[in-house]
Amino acid sequence: MKFCKTLRRSAVYLPLLTVTFIKAQNSTTDMGSIHGNFQIDAQYYQADSLIGAPKVPEKFLSNAFGNINYTRGNFSAGVRYEAYNNVRQGFDTRYKGQGITNRFARYRTDLLDVTVGNIYEQFGSGLMLRTYYEPGLLYDNSLDGIRVISSPVKGVTLKGLVGKQRFFFTTGPGIVRGGDAEVNVNELFDSVLGKKKTKVILGGSFVSKYQTDIDPNLNLPENVATYGGRVNIIREGFNFSTEYAYKMNDPSFDNHYSYKNGEALFASLSYATNGLSFMVQGKRVDNMSFRSDRDASLQSLLINYLPATTRPHTYSMLALNPYATQLRGEVGGMVEVQYKFKKNTAIGGKYGAEITVNYSQANGLRQIPVGDSTTAMTFYKTSYGDIGDNYYHDFNIEFSKKFSKKWKGTAVYSNQFYNRNIVQFGAANEGYESLKSDIVVLDLTYKYRPSSSLRLEVQGLFARNQNMITNSNLVGKGNWGTMLLEWSPNGNWFVALFDQYNYGNPDKAARVHYYLGTFGYNKDAHRIAVSYGKQSAGIFCVGGVCRVVPASNGLTLSITSSF
Repeated sequence: MKFCKTLRRSAVYLPLLTVTFIKAQNSTTDMGSIHGNFQIDAQYYQADSLIGAPKVPEKFLSNAFGNINYTRGNFSAGVRYEAYNNVRQGFDTRYKGQGITNRFARYRTDLLDVTVGNIYEQFGSGLMLRTYYEPGLLYDNSLDGIRVISSPVKGVTLKGLVGKQRFFFTTGPGIVRGGDAEVNVNELFDSVLGKKKTKVILGGSFVSKYQTDIDPNLNLPENVATYGGRVNIIREGFNFSTEYAYKMNDPSFDNHYSYKNGEALFASLSYATNGLSFMVQGKRVDNMSFRSDRDASLQSLLINYLPATTRPHTYSMLALNPYATQLRGEVGGMVEVQYKFKKNTAIGGKYGAEITVNYSQANGLRQIPVGDSTTAMTFYKTSYGDIGDNYYHDFNIEFSKKFSKKWKGTAVYSNQFYNRNIVQFGAANEGYESLKSDIVVLDLTYKYRPSSSLRLEVQGLFARNQNMITNSNLVGKGNWGTMLLEWSPNGNWFVALFDQYNYGNPDKAARVHYYLGTFGYNKDAHRIAVSYGKQSAGIFCVGGVCRVVPASNGLTLSITSSF
């Protein structure tokens, strides 16, 4: 409640400060600058029993936020106002309401960089700590506290922070404390190594949380720590990085209150030269869910982030069954090779061409049961040599080519395996057959004037078995087809027609067309779009973090603006 009162007071003073700064900015140029952005997504809902879209009592729901930031010299400050009246379908209903959810002030000198308020920070690759904001997921795990960054000597960066995490319109019960040290070896020993081609960066982190133990049955650790180290080696086109993190026993809802320690290993190798690039990534994660509230679930109060090692997709059929990172444990990796065919070659033709081949795989850990449910309560053990069941694989070939001044196109083939029991429900015994599918995409663009174009997108998902569930709504079965036609008559206006059709469903009544029409207007950093139609239920993911999207039918308005 104290936090909410603080936010309300901030809401009163903010307009006064903003007006003062705007007036000052108009009168002189050395009073700093104000910038920010605004976004609103609103929908009028219609019940639709054919696709399972529920009746929404409010009929109209909206998500909106706006950031206003002020900068002058070494000082910066900002606020973000969010309003959910009420929160749209598919987002956590605990976001109901409005208020200032983020405010900070920061001052930087050569020696110290101090931030008070809401903090976004990442140590290394995020295995131990990453706080960030993703409005598409309505995900915000920022720390409300204080952070200090210092670079006492060239090549050395030290960070320290303490605070509580955002939990909808308040903060979670736990306290998060952490420190990170990073040494750029070449910069530190500049006179000896400064001109060497090989660059080495070393780092180490320590993060702990504190939460009171009030459990009447278990003796829960009130302080839980993670620590680890990392190395990054860069030489010309090569870049290699790896990080290891270890977490002390942390009984929680995620691991069924196991006292087993956790660990995570992540490695990445990439290379790029003229026309050729490749990347190899791998990770092994065991019991690394790390939250500031041991009883939290879903996406609430996560302190760390486990990097995704699967390819992010933008085409709807490729993204129909996305992979979600498994916090309890997984081992996986991704390989991607990209090659650009030069102009005036047999494949490149007059304008050149590009091919990308990508493969990603995710498996579970083979957990060997340990009979200690009345003693240590670790429940299982694992080893690096044992790999468990296949959770997901994704093989993609993408070829892009410009055929003439007016025509260009992209073709994609993908083969996917999706273990629905694990990825969607988190349990091996849910009874669903794993999805095996082949997906093709053809994307053609005809640019008939410098700022005018037509784009046609045709996609198909072909299941090996027509009785197989092919969508997370558990109604979609068999093959799917999708077509999109988009017209941009000039640089500002656009119109799009979209249809997604589950034509292979053995149940003819379930062969539904999901029609969607959209028109909109772009100018500078502003965009307005209006859509009407049906949306299939599904899962939306960003970087392996996902939310469920329910079926819906209705009118949607989206406005984004930056200044």
